[in-house]
Amino acid sequence: MKKKWMLLTAMILLVLAACSSADEETATNEEAAGEPVTITGTNGEVKLDAPAKKVVVLEWTYAEDLLAVGVQPAGMADIAEYGNYVNIEPQLDETVVDVGGRQEPNLEAIAAIEPDLIIGVSFRHDAMLKELETIAPTVIFNPYPEDESIDLYQEMETTFKEIAKAVDKTAEADQVLADLEKEYEASAAEIEAANLKTKDVILTLAYTGPQAPEIRVFTPNSMASIILDRIGLKNVHQPDQFEVFGSSTFNVEGLVKYENANYLYTVPDEDNIYENQLKGNPVWENLAFVKEGRTYDLGADTWLYGGPLSAKTLMDQITDVMVNQ
Repeated sequence: MKKKWMLLTAMILLVLAACSSADEETATNEEAAGEPVTITGTNGEVKLDAPAKKVVVLEWTYAEDLLAVGVQPAGMADIAEYGNYVNIEPQLDETVVDVGGRQEPNLEAIAAIEPDLIIGVSFRHDAMLKELETIAPTVIFNPYPEDESIDLYQEMETTFKEIAKAVDKTAEADQVLADLEKEYEASAAEIEAANLKTKDVILTLAYTGPQAPEIRVFTPNSMASIILDRIGLKNVHQPDQFEVFGSSTFNVEGLVKYENANYLYTVPDEDNIYENQLKGNPVWENLAFVKEGRTYDLGADTWLYGGPLSAKTLMDQITDVMVNQ
């Protein structure tokens, strides 16, 4: 009888040990997977069972946001063109899968990745949200809110933090933004020490329009203009109306009222209006900032619509050309 009790006790202990081991393994797996995450976009709250490991991004800025916190996207739209405009470190791995164009991404290519999360932008991807959601949870952001009280730098920071939360990198995102603030202060000190003739500026992006060259002049609510403020420069362009995309469009004659400011610009290499259409143009050639050599080329790959890494590139480029030129 005693032997039977001993055998029964041993069996119970074995069962308990097995259950305990299974519970520990389950707890370990759950801990490794992470806690559920809720992120918020223009399409509302998007709930993930765990932080996303494989993310497909359909807009360049959101790829940059991932890179800033040390995460490579699993898939991305329009990789080839990205390299022509966005100048940041770190760069994309060769493992990142191209999923077609930003406007019309390839749904089959996205599905083949089996992503945990898809990130899109409202003005391109609202119309295909339901299709994207059949593949994976999808969050949509709007970089151009119609609420005039929200500047585009605020929107950039808010979206960056949401994306960082989605991949469990909140602390890393906070550090990126804190480091950026210190770098603004350092650049502001360099600008101050440069003894510029004026700290008034306009910042522009130019291209060939249907009839003549067109020049986007960035407004005070734009991300790029707020970076100018952070480093001690003053954007003198005051638009007549709220510009949701953060810029007003001028022809060359419209620049006359700003000729006493410094002229900062970026222009595509393949569509350089300054070397082509405006070369020898009497209006352009007689602007004070042209005659006095106060035009500053920021380079074709200075992206004015990105996240914190592009913000740093813009700051560095402005500081470099204005201090060292």
